[in-house]
Amino acid sequence: MTKSKKITLSASRDIPFNKLVLSQSNVRKVKAGVSIEELAEDIARRTLLSSITVRPVLDEDGAETGMFEIPAGGRRYRALELLVKQRRLNKTAPVPCIVRTDGLAEEDSLAENIQRAPLHPLDQFRAFQSMREKGKSEEEIAAAFFVSVGVVKQRLKLAAVSATLLDAYAEEEMTLDQLMAFTVNPDHERQEQVWDALKQHYSKQPYDIRRMLTEGAVRASDRRAQFVGLDNYVEAGGEVLRDLFQTDDGGWLQDAALLETMVAEKLNEAAEAIRTEGWHWIEVATDFPYGHTYDLRRIRGEAEPMSDKEDATYAALKAEYDKLEEEHAEADELPEEVDERLGEIETAMEALQNRPIRFEAEDFAIAGAFVSIDSSGGLRVERGYVRPEDEPALETGHSPDGETLDPDTDDAIADASDPVTDQDEEEDDDGTKPLSDRLICELTVHRTMALRDALANDPQLAMLACLHAMVLQLFYHYGQDSCVEITPRSTQFGSQAPNLGEASYVQSIDLGIETWAGNLPKQSEDLWDALTEWDSDSRDALFAHCVAMTVNAVQEPHHRKPRQIAHADVLASTLGLDMVKAGWTPTANSYLGRVTKAQILAAVREAKGDKDADRIAGFKKPDMVEAAEELLAGTGWLPQPLRTAPLAEEPDEPEFEIVDDGDVTPDEPAVEDSEEAIALQAAE
Repeated sequence: MTKSKKITLSASRDIPFNKLVLSQSNVRKVKAGVSIEELAEDIARRTLLSSITVRPVLDEDGAETGMFEIPAGGRRYRALELLVKQRRLNKTAPVPCIVRTDGLAEEDSLAENIQRAPLHPLDQFRAFQSMREKGKSEEEIAAAFFVSVGVVKQRLKLAAVSATLLDAYAEEEMTLDQLMAFTVNPDHERQEQVWDALKQHYSKQPYDIRRMLTEGAVRASDRRAQFVGLDNYVEAGGEVLRDLFQTDDGGWLQDAALLETMVAEKLNEAAEAIRTEGWHWIEVATDFPYGHTYDLRRIRGEAEPMSDKEDATYAALKAEYDKLEEEHAEADELPEEVDERLGEIETAMEALQNRPIRFEAEDFAIAGAFVSIDSSGGLRVERGYVRPEDEPALETGHSPDGETLDPDTDDAIADASDPVTDQDEEEDDDGTKPLSDRLICELTVHRTMALRDALANDPQLAMLACLHAMVLQLFYHYGQDSCVEITPRSTQFGSQAPNLGEASYVQSIDLGIETWAGNLPKQSEDLWDALTEWDSDSRDALFAHCVAMTVNAVQEPHHRKPRQIAHADVLASTLGLDMVKAGWTPTANSYLGRVTKAQILAAVREAKGDKDADRIAGFKKPDMVEAAEELLAGTGWLPQPLRTAPLAEEPDEPEFEIVDDGDVTPDEPAVEDSEEAIALQAAE
């Protein structure tokens, strides 16, 4: 029996750094991994952790020269070289090396790089966790391994997942993305429940995991959470789940009941403060449906004027702002301190311009206020609304068409069909009897027709009269002060579309209404004079706004109006309306939760393709809705009723050939107005 030959390991020895040179046989040509600078800092902190493989440099006769080349370990050599240049390491410092003489230098380099087994991510997570448990801070761990503190937090979060799930990840039963998703909820029992449930699912996407782990939670971006404040919620004992691996809009609030209680308390406190102002009634709710003030008269108070001191402060701020802008007008980029100061000035000026509104004592006696939360999570107070039952009794009545009638007189305009008697035409002996109602009616009919004719020849004044009539109807409660019988209708859609007020385009039109209403005179009888003093651009803008308020392109099952809808399509095409740019997106509330599974899949198939549609085809409806919402986000997909067809191109002008047989062509008049033609016609 022959004995097997024992392996002899390569010799190890310390070689002075200045006796080492890089070899051209190193197979690593592409830079990758930790930088030379970071590696040098690591060596300075921990010294060299692994020896460098070297080979003796031989002369022409094959004898050693005393120099050694490095086929494997070039990055470590360069890091040591950097430390020598920085005078942090002696150039003759001994370097631990493995001296090889057999085989090829390229083989040494290739083997060292290929046979090196990379560290499993889980081992890194657990190593960070072990260092943290032994007293190292997150900042110290980050500094030691040249990573950010955020990366350390992520690794520690991953290491804190249930051991069962970590084992599944180690056995490659779970992807890293799935493991990341489980970090949103620290409850190990809940994590394991979700993982067990997912084993029965066709899809195990990360968003499915996050959704299941945050069921019943409220997003921190929710208006209620913004209203209460995350710090206040946490201080009250509430828990916030965070996702360190994806943008989570601030996380999820776990205790929805606590949040609702805090919202109610804060809203009631705000309502009590508003009630002390003296309003007749206060209504409080987290949110009111869009159009809740329809049919209520709005009393608009007057802004408190600035005091002399506030005027002086505003003027000083404006002067400083203008000076800074002038000084840096030519600069490509403002200095940071200047930009910060300009922002401070703008904020201070806006605070001064945002004046408190003053109401009269009689307004408080009949009007009330709505207290709620706006879409950004701020307090929303709508003051000065009068309910019909609280309207004061009027000294004069109003006819159904809005005309004021005096109850103390029985006179009324006679109907045009009433017969005229001689008695009606007789005058008193003293000539003091007023004109008869019938005669006044006839005369004013003539005046009305003449007025129409005059207005028809003055387009600018006609537009002003039309604008005056529309503004009276749309902005004033009693808008019957115009002889122009144009009645615009502005339909309210709050009941047809829940959460309508949150859309950006709705907020834009509402802001326009508030702005115009604030610029109009309080009394309707002052409106004509105000409009005549406005410049044409302002009148045009108000006219466009009034016309816009009358648009109704709603398709209702009980009121079909195909021609009206067809015109809405033409108008949208002419305007180039794009509902995606306007801000509409397919969400569970706006579309996906309101249609069938087949329609959801059709939308995903059209926007993303068959692969994504097939992937969610087996989902239950709630899961499919959530998955589709994520898939459709940012795709620009729209349901058919929201799509705008491109504007039809005008047909080309017909081409005609000019012929010699007298046929009329587009370039020739049908009848020539020459003297010869006129004479011929006269003779005939």
